[in-house]
Amino acid sequence: MQNMNYNKMMKQVQEMQKQMAKAQEELADEEVEASAGGGMVTVKVTGDLKITSIKVDPGAVDPDDVEMLEDMVMAATNEALRSAQELASQKMGGLTGGMNIPGLM
Repeated sequence: MQNMNYNKMMKQVQEMQKQMAKAQEELADEEVEASAGGGMVTVKVTGDLKITSIKVDPGAVDPDDVEMLEDMVMAATNEALRSAQELASQKMGGLTGGMNIPGLM
């Protein structure tokens, strides 16, 4: 009897692993976007946390205030990464039932 429960559990674990692998592949195809400075800097990040695009409006480039541009790039990048992590957490959390599994987002 115990062996049948073990086999059933292993089958469920294998199915969950397949679903998680599929979700991770899907995350690589999903993209989030964030901006700073009223849209002067826009950053796009995939659900698997890869920056795919950074756009800077030419009006944001002030040679006398490079620090402001750096701050806008950092703010947009951090917000895009936060949004991508939230997306991954939502997608993966549904599969793991909210369990925090080390190594998974």
